Amino acid sequence: MDERDIRLLKAIADLGTGSPERLHEETGIPVSTIHYRLNNLKDDGVIENDLYDVNLEEFGLGVTVLVEVLADYDGPYREVGEKLLAVEGVTQAHFTMGETDFVVVARLTGSEMVERLISDFEAIEEVERTNSTYVISTLRDTHNALQSYSLETLIEELAEE
Repeated sequence: MDERDIRLLKAIADLGTGSPERLHEETGIPVSTIHYRLNNLKDDGVIENDLYDVNLEEFGLGVTVLVEVLADYDGPYREVGEKLLAVEGVTQAHFTMGETDFVVVARLTGSEMVERLISDFEAIEEVERTNSTYVISTLRDTHNALQSYSLETLIEELAEE
């Protein structure tokens, strides 16, 4: 991955589109080169898919809950993680170090769904207890981490010479 690839990926993150014409306007990279590079980035697995993002608040999933899960298990942590991911509403699950075994993020419609979520977690045999936190206000929620970096930092840290 070189500087042009990083410029393209940063522009996609900032613009919210993979339109070669819009990317050309933003980066000055020729449209044919953009097509070629985007195809290579897809082939290399850097670009995973074409997303149409949904505003979850407007859709009706406006309640975000962060859940710390403490579990007792003998087998691989991934087995417990898969059970957590199978609970409806879970959008992220992270295996962590420290007192908490997993941190789970769920997007829900309201308090009834929160109650169901916690009940579903507690029904999992390995789950000892949970600690839930309602999110009052979301300051940033992006699946695209590139938006939180400047282009200069990305190039400095990631571009191959």
